[in-house]
Parts: sequence; C-alpha cells; structure tokens
Amino acid sequence: MYPWFRMMKDVLRARRATPLTPFQPHISRHICWPWDIDPWLELNNGRTLTLYDLGRLPLGERTGLHRIAKAKRWGMAVAGASVRYRRRIRPFRRFTMKTRLIGWDARFVYMEQSMWLGEECASHVLIRSAITRGARGIVAPSEMALALGLPPESPALPAWVEAWIQAEATRPWPPMADI
Repeated sequence: MYPWFRMMKDVLRARRATPLTPFQPHISRHICWPWDIDPWLELNNGRTLTLYDLGRLPLGERTGLHRIAKAKRWGMAVAGASVRYRRRIRPFRRFTMKTRLIGWDARFVYMEQSMWLGEECASHVLIRSAITRGARGIVAPSEMALALGLPPESPALPAWVEAWIQAEATRPWPPMADI
C-alpha cells in the first residue's frame, strides 16, 4: 500500500520548512518500518522506489514547483530510473534521504536521490521525470525552468547522467514481445 500518511506528513512538514532554490537539496529523515521490509528482513527494493517519492514531493513543495504545477495543471510522471543498492536497511533503522534536481534536457527533468545510514550510502537513484499536462502530453522542461525563475537552458548534466541518457536511447522500445 502507498504510504499516504507518511507522504502527507512530509509534504506538510515541507510547507513549514525554509524554501529551497531549485538546485538546493532536500534532506529528510525516515524509519524503515516492518511493512517496508521483504522476506529477507530488509527494506524491499520496490518499497525503496516508493519511499523515494517522500523526497521528491517535499522538494517540489519547498521549491514552489507544486504551487506552479497546480496553477498550470501539470503533473509529474517518472519516465525512467536507474538504482544502485549497496547497503541493507533493516527494520527500525533510521536513514537520511537526500534529493536534488540535477537538470533537464528537451523532454525530461533529472533528479538524483540517495539513502544514507550515517556516512554510508545505502542506495542511489537517478530519476527521469516528465512534466505532463492532459492531452497536451509532455511539457518542455524549459517551461518549468522559466516558471521557477531559472533560465530555460539546463546547467550541464554530469557525464554519468549523459551516458545513462545515451544508453537509454539505444534500448529497444517496445521490448521484444516473444520473451
């Protein structure tokens, strides 16, 4: 089940927090609850992706993007993700999540997020999101940038993000139907 109460708590907390500029990181603290674990008694890999929402949504609140998106009737859809899992997060462990905007290209917005157990990174994700608006489809990220008071051109994306974008462009779509 989606963590609705946790999400509402985090978004309400973000409303009261100091506003952030779009490239400042949002840092939040969380607990791995028993309903977040898998049969191996660690944070479930799918639940990890769900919990990363609890970083992106407050970031949108603190930067003003949610207010703008509501006024323009925009939505945000995850269009791709690449995750690295490196350390187990066990039940009742507290962890820190860091979320930041990296930049954008002509179609997508790129964010990175990480979960930390003290000084050790437990997981890291690169998220590619599309800004959507009904039948209009994808909204150019440069519109988002202008609405946030940024120049329409993104800062240079890191080489590892560019490499991921290029690798994704070579991936066949739709996937093979015979598997």
